[in-house]
Amino acid sequence: MLCRVKSMGLIGLSAYAVTVEVDVSVGLPTFELVGLPDAAVKESRERVRASLKNCGYEFPIGRVIINLAPADVKKVGPLYDLPILLGIMKASEQLSKCIDNSCFIGELSLGGEVRRCAGVLPMVIEAKSRGIKSIFVPKDNALEASIVDGIKVYGVSDIGELIRFLNGEDCIKQLTYNKLNIKQKSFDVDFSDVKGQALAKRALEIAAAGGHNVLLIGPPGSGKSMLAKRLPTILPELTFDESIEVTNVHSVVGKLSCDNPLISVRPFRSPHHTISSVGLSGGGSNVKPGEISMAHHGVLFLDELPEFKRDVKEVLRQPIEDEQITITRAAVSVTYPCSIIVVAAMNPCPCGYFGQPTRECTCSYSKVEQYLSKVSGPLLDRLDIHVDVAPVEFDDLTQSKQEETSAQIRCRVEKARSIQQKRYKKYSFSNNAKLASSQMKKYCVLTDSAKIMLRNAFDKMGLSARAYDKILKVSRTIADLDGQDVIQSYHIAEAIQYRSMDRKYWKN
Repeated sequence: MLCRVKSMGLIGLSAYAVTVEVDVSVGLPTFELVGLPDAAVKESRERVRASLKNCGYEFPIGRVIINLAPADVKKVGPLYDLPILLGIMKASEQLSKCIDNSCFIGELSLGGEVRRCAGVLPMVIEAKSRGIKSIFVPKDNALEASIVDGIKVYGVSDIGELIRFLNGEDCIKQLTYNKLNIKQKSFDVDFSDVKGQALAKRALEIAAAGGHNVLLIGPPGSGKSMLAKRLPTILPELTFDESIEVTNVHSVVGKLSCDNPLISVRPFRSPHHTISSVGLSGGGSNVKPGEISMAHHGVLFLDELPEFKRDVKEVLRQPIEDEQITITRAAVSVTYPCSIIVVAAMNPCPCGYFGQPTRECTCSYSKVEQYLSKVSGPLLDRLDIHVDVAPVEFDDLTQSKQEETSAQIRCRVEKARSIQQKRYKKYSFSNNAKLASSQMKKYCVLTDSAKIMLRNAFDKMGLSARAYDKILKVSRTIADLDGQDVIQSYHIAEAIQYRSMDRKYWKN
């Protein structure tokens, strides 16, 4: 008897429909699985056989052929265990219930329990778009799947419970997700913890307001990491659509919480400098997202930037510009989103005190030059704001004055973002950092004195065309924070200040 069961597959973030075709016929006992299965899918034969036996059902004696259609797309992972088992039971007439309008996803244990799978959310979204009425997923994935409206979601703990439900002997509660109950994570850190460092705080406020990338340069102990870790606390809250995008990426990696699967806080990723280029960009045999995509709509913090391998650093160049990364392998090409704010931190030399007036640098000139040359010019150009983080003064550490809180800074950031959203409402972007060169003439209007100042800076500092664009974008953000429609000369002056650190260190 021939039977078909609907399931889903995943390539990158793109889900697609899979039909599990099962044919049980008389003949020599065989169990064949075709349709480009990987090793994990092939092993489902033994999991399904053991699950049926241990749950009191019969494995048919005869010729069992399983086809995973479409047969020209590689099937990856153990998520087809559940539909294969149901197809065998249906084809061997152990299950009479019609399951044509339902979709099934799940890995089986040898005892019949249904275990969680990665990538359930994008698969449920695709199932809904294909008109599937109900979907059965592992119980641990049920809350994640219920985020999608318009499709009935059932969480299954074991196959016995599922068979009883399909036969009308038991009840599985349909799950619905209440957006009003989204748990907002409270931050453990706050900008009020940072003493002094007014220039660095101002630079991070501008970065948050315009979505700009930042380079923090300073000696050890000056607070670079402390500042970077507090940047997410002043970023605007994620919209629901942004939360879905971020959750999709984390779902594919399998990093979602069972209790609160919707990610409602902007990610902060801080990979160690020993990470590989594949770990940062994504890839592997199954082409999983890397740290760049895991930080989507959030912050990617690269501490000790020169210590990262050169090929790892250079991987960042294109994704920073394109907001997406395409990973191509022999059999597949996958694109992951990566709209991120990059915050990089570094010492100015191996000992950390080059250029500091209060402590002598012990490095030779050649060592300093060699250390700084680990950060290439093209990568440096893509970091909009460069900040010299000076050591904290004793008076700043002992002062009793209350520093500004993250909530106070976020209020100004949100006002600036609101201005940008209204300005760019007819475009696909919503902040100044994404402004294209062709649009700058329209949206970056300068006063005459601002133009003269920018021309002088361009000639004297030998700026590149990209650096010129960065200064304009940053000055546009500073003007938005100031509530000004036209960019003034003091806005340009502040933006130029954030492009002078590379001249201090790389040109000295």
